[in-house]
Amino acid sequence: MDPLTLFFITSGIFLGWSLGANHAVNVFGTAVISKMVKFKVAAIIAGIFVTLGAVIGGAGATKTLNDLGSINAIAGSFTVTLAVGISVTWMTKLKLPVSTSQAVVGAIIGWNIFTGSPTDFSSLSKILITWVTSPIIAGIFGYIFCLLIEHILKKAKIHLLELDAYTRVGLIVVGAMASYSLGANNIANVMGLFVSAEPFKEFSTPFITLSGTHQLFLIGGLAIALGIYTYGYRVMVTVGNDLYKITPISGLIVVLAESFVLFIFSSQELEKLLMSLGLPTIPLVPLSSTQAVIGAVIGVGFARGGAGINYKILGKIATGWIIAPVVAGLFTFVALFFVQNVFEQKVINTVEYEINSSVINKLNEEGIKVNQLRNLSGQRFANSKKFK
Repeated sequence: MDPLTLFFITSGIFLGWSLGANHAVNVFGTAVISKMVKFKVAAIIAGIFVTLGAVIGGAGATKTLNDLGSINAIAGSFTVTLAVGISVTWMTKLKLPVSTSQAVVGAIIGWNIFTGSPTDFSSLSKILITWVTSPIIAGIFGYIFCLLIEHILKKAKIHLLELDAYTRVGLIVVGAMASYSLGANNIANVMGLFVSAEPFKEFSTPFITLSGTHQLFLIGGLAIALGIYTYGYRVMVTVGNDLYKITPISGLIVVLAESFVLFIFSSQELEKLLMSLGLPTIPLVPLSSTQAVIGAVIGVGFARGGAGINYKILGKIATGWIIAPVVAGLFTFVALFFVQNVFEQKVINTVEYEINSSVINKLNEEGIKVNQLRNLSGQRFANSKKFK
């Protein structure tokens, strides 16, 4: 493989590490802070399942990002991903559980502006809606699960030692579920920007075949796992201790609610099931797992009266969500300028568009009105934005 290609992929590895460091709190933070699961054990389990989720279920959300902005040159993918990684790492250093999804969206829009590419507002609107709905849905799940589980515990009258054992196992199980869903949903943020550039060819052995996309997802999943293990504990302190005082049962409820939200926004199987039943589908988008877990924490807090929630810390975290896409977008624009003009790397492969007579005839055969298009026949447009 071209060494330059391997170099460009390093920005995705860096972003994966940053995401793992920042999002470890979202899958095992409550378990670790409540001292029910040791951090190293949690990190190993999370690393295994986040990698499996990335390789097996990462395709759905990736498509939405590529619809928003298809970065078709690997130098462009490298630059945009690096800008996101630096933004996320900076926010992590400030101990803010920033949304990588929001930073990626801001960076893609920065790339679209710099290259003159159109932003698909249909995809953007889907993503923006999830920024609002995902914490609300997670909060509802958290609220309901909290009331339900506490009701069951009162009726069951389980011995404290037995309850402790059940809780510990439950935290591990839901943490593994959430890790899998995190990998499936957020690998789009880590390696999705490289998919259109197609840096890898299919790899085959007698036992397994990995497409270029699956190879990207495997590398990204391992990078996320490394970030969880090496740096994930620090952000756990902000959400686990400062936002709301987590108990073992609260920890289980929060991660359970979050894993449900991640699942419904990343499962292609669920989408197919809803389509087969003639029901509205849920958009497969890279979700902010940080928003989901904090929404769940707030839901649990309200179920218990709402007195223990630290709204000052919540406001600080929300500020990070607003800053992240803006910083990533601005940094991407500046970085692309330097990569293109100083290092003379191609950040976009220009695709020209032209309406010719055969296209007009084909549209006409399909019953599409083409009278206004006839005036454009033979004209060539430099990019998709001008063509649109």
